[in-house]
Amino acid sequence: MCPDCEDFARTVLLLGQLALYADMAGADLDFVDVVSRALAVSLPEPPGTFPDGSDPAEDS
Repeated sequence: MCPDCEDFARTVLLLGQLALYADMAGADLDFVDVVSRALAVSLPEPPGTFPDGSDPAEDS
C-alpha cells in the first residue's frame, strides 16, 4: 500500500472509531470535538487525486 494510501486509511479509521466512541454513554464530548477537528485537519488528500483536488482519471 502506498504511504499516502496508508495514512488516509488510518486517519479515516480513527475518525470512524471516534464517531463510535462519541455515541457511547459517558463519552467525553469535549475530547471528541478536539480530536475530531485535529484528525480532520490532518487528513491527507484521498489517494488518486492531485493536490488541487482534481481527479487524474478525468485527464485521460
